[in-house]
Amino acid sequence: MNYKNYIKEVMNFPSQDISFKDISPLLADNKAYTSAITDLGGLVGDTPDYWVGVDARGFLFASSLALQFGGGVVLCRKSGKLPPPTITYSYKTEYSEDELSIHPGEGKVVIVDDVLATGGTLGAVNRLCGLAGYDVIDNLVLIDLLYVPRSFDVEAKSLVKYE
Repeated sequence: MNYKNYIKEVMNFPSQDISFKDISPLLADNKAYTSAITDLGGLVGDTPDYWVGVDARGFLFASSLALQFGGGVVLCRKSGKLPPPTITYSYKTEYSEDELSIHPGEGKVVIVDDVLATGGTLGAVNRLCGLAGYDVIDNLVLIDLLYVPRSFDVEAKSLVKYE
């Protein structure tokens, strides 16, 4: 399936010179969304103990992957959104300074998010998962923006690539 047909590009959003990739049409189409979950899960060799969903759209994909392939869901949220105990990690991207939190645990995890751009968030979640006791075995994203320079060295498997 050509998933780009279900992704709307919105120019100059949320700011000038940004081409936002709106996944709402994909999520709204049951056949396309189901297919994307099946194909994303097929990119992973072994079923993890947990799918780590990155706030907020990563939650949608992690939950669906867990239902279809097994394993639980662990939420990685902005700081202050999870009840204690949590492990928190601060990081900088080219646009902002952020802080993410996760509950401590153990087991093999696959980190799941919607878009990979600079790699800042995905890199931070990898570090945070390690600090919290998890073993990261893979990273999945729906969309990889290959044209965006990476500020963090992180590899992820994706269904859609924009060059």
